[in-house]
Amino acid sequence: MTDEIEERTEDTPSTFTGNVAWFLAGAFIGAAVAVLYTPKTGKQTRRYLAGKVQQSKDAVADTSSNIVEASRDMFERGKQLVDDAADLFERGRKLVKG
Repeated sequence: MTDEIEERTEDTPSTFTGNVAWFLAGAFIGAAVAVLYTPKTGKQTRRYLAGKVQQSKDAVADTSSNIVEASRDMFERGKQLVDDAADLFERGRKLVKG
């Protein structure tokens, strides 16, 4: 019984990786077929794709900037909490010593 459980847990990561690979392959093939059967000319399609790529780049840049700002803010708040905790600890230590 335990051998069966061990075999299942060993296969799970490779199965997941295989599923993700098949999904990505299907998505790529679907995108390629969609581009090939588009009613627009090649030049129009390239412009459209370039515009979408630029929009994606801008979205990633904006999101990463927001993440960096939020991380800095959280770091500063954490630093302040640690400083406050150290002060409280020091005051408590002085009160105990008398």
